[in-house]
Amino acid sequence: MKTLYTIFVILFFCCEQQKSREFDLIIRNGVIYDGSGEAPYKGDLAISGDTIVTMGDLSTDIGISEFDAKGLSIAPGFINMLSWANETLIADGRSQSDLRQGVTLEVMGEGSSMGPWSPSMIEEEITSQGIIKYPIAWSTLSGYMAYLERKGIATNIASFVGNGTLRRYVIGYDNRQATSDEIVQMQSLLAQEMQEGAMGISSSLLYEPSRYADTEELVALSQVAARYNGMYISHIRDEGPYLIEAIDELIEISRRAKISAEVYHLKASGSEYWSKLDTAFAHIEEARAQGLPITADIYTYPASSTGLHVQLPEWVREGGVARAIERLKDPSLRSQVLNDIEFEHGPDKILFVGFKNPDLRIYLGKRLDEVAQILNKSAEEAMIDLIVEDDSRIQVVYFSMSEENIAKKMAKPWISFCSDAGSFTNQGLFLTQSTHPRAYGSFIRVIGKYVRDEKTLTLEEAIRRLSSLPAENLKIKRRGALKPGYFADIVIFNPEKVSDMATFEKPHQYATGVAHVWVNGVQVILNGTHTGATPGRFIKGPGWEVRDKD
Repeated sequence: MKTLYTIFVILFFCCEQQKSREFDLIIRNGVIYDGSGEAPYKGDLAISGDTIVTMGDLSTDIGISEFDAKGLSIAPGFINMLSWANETLIADGRSQSDLRQGVTLEVMGEGSSMGPWSPSMIEEEITSQGIIKYPIAWSTLSGYMAYLERKGIATNIASFVGNGTLRRYVIGYDNRQATSDEIVQMQSLLAQEMQEGAMGISSSLLYEPSRYADTEELVALSQVAARYNGMYISHIRDEGPYLIEAIDELIEISRRAKISAEVYHLKASGSEYWSKLDTAFAHIEEARAQGLPITADIYTYPASSTGLHVQLPEWVREGGVARAIERLKDPSLRSQVLNDIEFEHGPDKILFVGFKNPDLRIYLGKRLDEVAQILNKSAEEAMIDLIVEDDSRIQVVYFSMSEENIAKKMAKPWISFCSDAGSFTNQGLFLTQSTHPRAYGSFIRVIGKYVRDEKTLTLEEAIRRLSSLPAENLKIKRRGALKPGYFADIVIFNPEKVSDMATFEKPHQYATGVAHVWVNGVQVILNGTHTGATPGRFIKGPGWEVRDKD
């Protein structure tokens, strides 16, 4: 009898274990790249609510909805480490150019952020708005993030606090050292935003007023961010002749503030400086060997994009774009300005992609030397007159980098990826401007060009660096990997068909090959088409968890 009873108990438990479980969604038969960098495996994945519940062989389980991913790859949602979707998400929360590449998290705030803003800063922001017009109903960065979440966005969002924004709040555009009292005030503003979920402190040391901060000021701010387990992330001071010195400054800040640090869009800009990239690698890897958590991100193109105004002499740019334009309008200064202009990039390497003035948009897609010839002016004269007529910095593309260097960067295990661009829909008001193709292709290019076509890295390593690496660097919990208990940010794609379609001549073209995307368990891309769902959330940094310890 005892033996029969034992057999009965075993059979009972086996039957119990074989009972079907029910989940909201089961994705079956896909090749799973879990974000770890380990080899993929075939399996199923179950989701309930916003969370991955279980993975493996789920053949006996039932999904209220089921999807067969046979022949397709499944990966964690990709993370855009440098997004300029601040305003484009206000205009259109669908975030289509990024979502259609598999991006499920936009990380914003390169040197400037959407808060904290004083009343005078809010007035300035409203006055300087371009083609996207919007009321400002917030004054803090966390207030902006909550505003976007309420408005409805398809991707998740996160942000750093820009040191340039803190400087504007406390000092304005003055080119001087901050006083000790001013540093304390900036630290206080930063601490408040860290407590509310900011990822850390950022700088953009090519631009005013961020670049007026010296190393001591950046260390002082980074020490506050470090208290909340945040990161220091920087568009370093120079990417050409002083690239190595700029890298060393970031490493010094990391060491002194005891903070992880990342280089925004690491590059050696200008052919005469391309060889400096290997030395930059050596300095970063030496610091990493010493235990400093130094990383970098890149976009996957040999051209950058920023304002035309950076070609102006430094004395003209002092005080910001508005002050620079005032100086350019002054006839008594014109000859001095013309004499002092030294193009960092030749006029033939400067492509126009964005004008504020509709009358100037006839020059979109043309290079500065072409436009100067049309206007029958020198390149220097044309640049000055166009900036004044547009009453803006004018967005341009600079062809200044090496394809060989991009491949070298792709091979580094501590480098993640970014777009350094807005997230667009290829219709409506967005088509009134051009843009850099990186807005539509920077992430899918990793998989199509560099994994499949050029075999620079493996697909599992590419997925790791698109997902879990940036999540770990940002110290975001339960994102960046496919694991039970993690949020269901999921991308399904065909690695043999993914392709970036955007070009410099025709940038507003969606990437292909990404079939399905879920954000927080809600499907936002279905068979390559946006569903209209907006489940994106404000993803808070680690300071959110330690705020009560102050």
